[in-house]
Amino acid sequence: MKILVVDDEADVQPLFLQRFRKEIRNNEIEFSFAQSGEQALNYLHEKQSEVVLILSDINMPGMSGIELLTHIREDFDTPPPPVVMMITAYGDEENHRQAMEKGANDFLTKPLDFTLLKEKLKTFTDQ
Repeated sequence: MKILVVDDEADVQPLFLQRFRKEIRNNEIEFSFAQSGEQALNYLHEKQSEVVLILSDINMPGMSGIELLTHIREDFDTPPPPVVMMITAYGDEENHRQAMEKGANDFLTKPLDFTLLKEKLKTFTDQ
């Protein structure tokens, strides 16, 4: 499964690579990373068919995760559309409501619970 992680924090990439090292080694998961919504859209325009799941932070400078989600749902709706899970440091209801209205498949709160994330990923791969 190819996952695109979109987050402006530089420490996210080594954290994901460390927490998923077994799955990466077993070729179960492949990660790509974008540090902005704009970078994520560029990546998707080049490799849309490869990406199965997008994990996107909501609060980023420039294009927010909500704006990115809107672009993904409008521009990349060819079947199957990517699964999008939104991540935020704030567990506030407004971000959650907006993300779900814009078509998010799920919502996670920072700090990420990687055990929970792995369980959620299994439900998407078992479909």
